[in-house]
Amino acid sequence: MYDVLIAIDADEARATAQARAVADLPGAEDGLTAHLCHVFTDNPEGASVNQLAAVRRARETLEDAGVSVAHHEASGDPGTEIVDAADDVDADAICVSGRKRRPSGKAVFGSVTQDVILSSELPVFAVPKPKPE
Repeated sequence: MYDVLIAIDADEARATAQARAVADLPGAEDGLTAHLCHVFTDNPEGASVNQLAAVRRARETLEDAGVSVAHHEASGDPGTEIVDAADDVDADAICVSGRKRRPSGKAVFGSVTQDVILSSELPVFAVPKPKPE
């Protein structure tokens, strides 16, 4: 049995791709728990992780594949909070999905995927955003 933290933002296509990648891990149907994590950077309405469409799509994909699902939400700096959430749930790995950005955009705004990879002691795997069909 093992646990994977899936860091999900608001992009439904990326969330679904991440869920499929985790569901396809060896042994996923025999004891994997996927922890769907969203980090709110601004949440004036007090939304919950369960209310996000991307999280719902990922949950549906995982449950259809027979994978156990748990939810985790946090507020603050996404890179830091994702690594902390993985520690909180005692994850064995972290799944992220980066955005395609220009180098100048990464320099100005940073990269959550890069922060997670460099900050975590856990294996981190990145799932690319699927191309439109």
